[in-house]
Order: sequence, then C-alpha cells, then structure tokens
Amino acid sequence: MSLETAWLALLGLLLAGYFVLGGYDYGVQMLRPLLGDSDSDSDSDRDETQDAHGTHDALDAIAPFFLGNEVWLVAFAGVLFGAFPHLEGSLLPGLYPLVVAILAGLVIGNAAVQLRRRARSTRGRRIWDALIVAGGAVPAACWGLVVGLLLHGVPRRADGSFRVGAAEVFTPFVLACGATTLLLFAAHGAAFAALRAPSRQLAVRAYKLGVRLIGASGAAALLALLLTVVGSGADLTNRTASVVVAVVLAGAFGAAWWSFSAGHPVRAFASTCLATALPVLLVGAGHYPYLLISSAGRGLDVGHAVTDDATLRILSAFGVFVVPTVLAYQAWSWWAFRGRAGHRHPRYF
Repeated sequence: MSLETAWLALLGLLLAGYFVLGGYDYGVQMLRPLLGDSDSDSDSDRDETQDAHGTHDALDAIAPFFLGNEVWLVAFAGVLFGAFPHLEGSLLPGLYPLVVAILAGLVIGNAAVQLRRRARSTRGRRIWDALIVAGGAVPAACWGLVVGLLLHGVPRRADGSFRVGAAEVFTPFVLACGATTLLLFAAHGAAFAALRAPSRQLAVRAYKLGVRLIGASGAAALLALLLTVVGSGADLTNRTASVVVAVVLAGAFGAAWWSFSAGHPVRAFASTCLATALPVLLVGAGHYPYLLISSAGRGLDVGHAVTDDATLRILSAFGVFVVPTVLAYQAWSWWAFRGRAGHRHPRYF
C-alpha cells in the first residue's frame, strides 16, 4: 500500500469514526425532549430527587463522552490540512456556509448542554433545551448535505476551485441525503440511549423512537437511490463498489429496524454504527481515485490532492504515535464508563 492510499484510508477512517461517535451525541441531543428529562425538578434538588422520583435526563447517556468525541473531528481536520492541502484548499472554501453552520451548531449545542442547569427559570431552561436540540440537528443535517454534494458533484470554476451555492444545495437528491443523516443520527442516538439508559422506561421510549426513525431514514435513503437511478442523483465512477456499499447499508438499516423492534440494544447500536459510517465509504469507494467530482466533468483526483512524498513521510512518523494514542484513549474511556448511566457514575449535567 502506498503512502497516498494509507493516508486517504486514515482520512476516511477518522471521518467515519466521527460520524459514529459524534453521531450519537447529535442524536441524543435531538431526542432529549422525547426521551425524557428532569424538568419536573428544580435545579437545586434535581440530583436528590432523581432516585426518589425515577426521573432521568437522556443526556446522562452521553455525559462521560461529551466533547471527547470531537477529537476525531480535530484529527480529521489535521490530516486534511496536512496530507491533502489541495483538497482542503478546494473543498472548504466551496463548502464554507455548510462548514460554518456545522461549527456553529457544535458550539451552540455544547454551550447549551453545559449552561442549561444554570438557568434560573422555566423559560430559560426551555430556551437552552431548544438550543440543545438545534445543536444536534443542524450539524447532523449539514453533514448529510455535504455527503450529498460530494456524491452528486459540485461546479468547478476555470481556476480549478469549487463553489457551492443555494442552487446546488436545494436539490432533491442533496436534500434527501440531508434528511437521511438527520434521521439516521437521531436513530443512532436512540440506540445509544437504549444501550446506556438509566431506567427501563427511557429504554422503551428509545426503542419505539428508534423503529420510527430508522424506517424514516431508510425511506429518505431510498428516495436518494431512486433519484440516482433516474439520473439526477449521485455521480459514481466505481459503480460496482458503490452497489456493494449500498447493499451493506441497506442491510444495516434492516438489522437496526429488527433490533429496535426486538429490543436488542447492543445489536441496534452496532447496526446504526455501521449505517452511520458507510456514507463516508460510499463517497470514497464510489469516486476513487477522485476525491472531488465536478458536475461538468471529472474533478480532483488523489494524485493532485495529496502533498509531496517528503511531507507524507514526515507526517507518517508522527502518525505512528498519534493515531494509536487516539484509539487507546477512546478504548479506555469506553471501558472506564462502561455500563448504564446513573448506576456506576454520577450525573454530569
């Protein structure tokens, strides 16, 4: 395997890992009003009344991992800037509005989760609650729009730059991709909440929501597939690889729906993990060796996007230590905070 291929695989792994780990953060934030919270208790006595009244906050499920999953996004950005500067220079300026919306959603959602408890009134808590939901929904939908744009192809100017406007975003295929990830990340959050739910009642609500959300997400994905079949959807250079990934993705949707229906949280979460990671593989495998597809012809390939060999070798020396460290940290955090929320660990929010 060449260094170019290895770094491209690492770039995809980091983004897919962020979709999986950040995806359930987004999902739990979106579903918090539906899964349950502790609004019936005042801020001063919420912790003391949790056990007495059986009230739980859905955010307890993600609390130990909160903000830690953003490490994958930071690592992805680092690899993009360091190993693929020409891709970064072409991609980020063209997707600037969506990138800003994703970052704004992250900042607003993270701040709202941590500041909500400081609200002195019911109205203040409701405002923070709305921002928590928006902080999950906006990035989830925007990541889907980005995937849809990359699959469909974006306009390329004479100077080689890519520019994306409202006309490219508000198309049926791209909007269907945005709806797919929005609903899929919500289902992923339901699976994670069911896996770590501190109460049986919360887990049951998560199962019911998961069945509906994964079904709706599958319907949106089917619409995107139909648009591709009729010629107004994805522009794929490797159709065989794309079909294989699409079949596996359909299987993941089916497995998730069955697992939610049967009440198997581990299987449901494993299925939604696979489903949230596969869109990244679909973009990579469907376009290879191109990283950006132009709507007016072929776009930017790996050879023109990657940095020089000397820089790749230097980066590889650092990557040998950094990547295992990130993976070890993630494994340790999962092991340290294993089990259901609320039993072995205190409340954080």
